[in-house]
Amino acid sequence: MNKSVLSLATTCALAALALTACGSGGGAGSEDAGSGPGRKVTLKLVAADYGDKESNSSKAYWKGLAAAFTAAHPDITVDVQVVNWNDIDKQVKTMIQSGNVPDVLQTGGYADKVADDLLYKAEDVLSVDTRANLIDSLARAGSVNGVQYGIPFVSSARAFFYNKAVLQQAGITRPPTTWDELREDAALIKAKVPGVTPYALPLGPEEAQGESMLWELGNGGGPTGKDGTYTLDSQANVDTFRWLRSSLVDPGLTYANPATTDRKTAFADFAAGKAAMLNGHPSLITMARDGKVDYGVAPVPGKTGPLASTLGVADWMMAFKKNGHRDQVRSFLDFVYTKDNTLRFYETYNLMPVTQDALREMTADGKHPDLEPFFALLPGATFYPLGDTSWEAVSAELKKSVGSAVAGDPAKVLGDLEKKARDAVANK
Repeated sequence: MNKSVLSLATTCALAALALTACGSGGGAGSEDAGSGPGRKVTLKLVAADYGDKESNSSKAYWKGLAAAFTAAHPDITVDVQVVNWNDIDKQVKTMIQSGNVPDVLQTGGYADKVADDLLYKAEDVLSVDTRANLIDSLARAGSVNGVQYGIPFVSSARAFFYNKAVLQQAGITRPPTTWDELREDAALIKAKVPGVTPYALPLGPEEAQGESMLWELGNGGGPTGKDGTYTLDSQANVDTFRWLRSSLVDPGLTYANPATTDRKTAFADFAAGKAAMLNGHPSLITMARDGKVDYGVAPVPGKTGPLASTLGVADWMMAFKKNGHRDQVRSFLDFVYTKDNTLRFYETYNLMPVTQDALREMTADGKHPDLEPFFALLPGATFYPLGDTSWEAVSAELKKSVGSAVAGDPAKVLGDLEKKARDAVANK
């Protein structure tokens, strides 16, 4: 299995922008059968929704982009379906099982589709120029056994957000850097600022794998060991969840039931001034501003000090072989990855780029000072074991049940998850 730590030093050598272009293989090839000149084709695109409400749903972006693409390519239309993060994995699985396979999918993982031989190689559906424009380290993160299938779409890193006004009201002069400081600050907030959740702990199914991994990293743990094998029930991980239960959940310093609380709820609470502290990604910046929250950003607290390596995340684009629309998909993806189109998405949701031209644009002349803390954190980030073809199955199990470890016996909950992870490895 691939190791989970992926160096992104090339991503953020911002001063020099000394980014290595990814390999320049071909991929034009001959036309797929049935895709000759003059034949009208409809591509089906399924994409995750990065908005937190209807007014900023990703539907508007994708439908606008699809219309612009069809205007330039009248023989190709794009049917857009945008699905919320809670449901997209389940819906895509149903599509695949029923044979209603999309041509293009944008979501959080790709490797399980590689294991089932469903995807085109990246070189088959991207032009040489588009491939060369991808940031090399992220392009390599889309590889299984040295072959790229996953096409990076957005990247981000996790940081600690805090409400400056709430901390000041509680008499706290700086954000916490350790777990003990976080617990002490949360207790002060509970005592002095009633009606505010001191720490928002979302371990519901939307992104439980991310929040849990951040806490595990703070105690020297994580989903995998140095050799890449799953270590979900390691002593470090068990101790992490015991601490969360005894220090945050039982004293009422977070949500009463984190296992049913999603990230969307935690973000909305913070943006409404109803939560004082939480782990978040750059899209929370826009939400906090819209809610007129005076926020601060700091490294994520760990057990004995700030995390040396925070969680880094990349979301992915991939193309399915079943419908035989390789050439049309290539035309569409080359359009998606033009600088203006990628910048519009990144700047709408305050996410970080995966292409060199967009990175140069976003880091020029201090245009995005709000993202600078995240660019600083990304080089040393730790990633999910993305290239492991069992990860999607393991991640799905984590989403469903890891949150219950702060209510029941962590050793049992994590032990059951470890067994499922081993079964997933055996069956891949």
